[in-house]
Amino acid sequence: MIPDWIYALIGFLIMFGVLVGIGINQPRGTSIKTWCYGYLTISIIFDALVILALANASQYVWLNNLLLGLSAGAATGLGIHVAHHISEEGEHQEGAEKKKETSIFGF
Repeated sequence: MIPDWIYALIGFLIMFGVLVGIGINQPRGTSIKTWCYGYLTISIIFDALVILALANASQYVWLNNLLLGLSAGAATGLGIHVAHHISEEGEHQEGAEKKKETSIFGF
């Protein structure tokens, strides 16, 4: 039971760390095109891992647990990204035109 949680936690930390590293809401030190290719690469690798895990489910129980963690990390990154857009919409509706400094997550 404990190793299952460990693999899931490792997967979460890997995915969330990668998303924070490349920028959840805006590119970090790269062009928009490179940033988009980064997200595309992440999704292709993730899909390949899911296919591998499903094809050999009994042999790769640890991979299933890692994928659960990766999914949680991706969902958390997506949630932060969407929260950023919600925050931006609230600012536009209020007519706030001044630019505030953003945190690491882009809020």
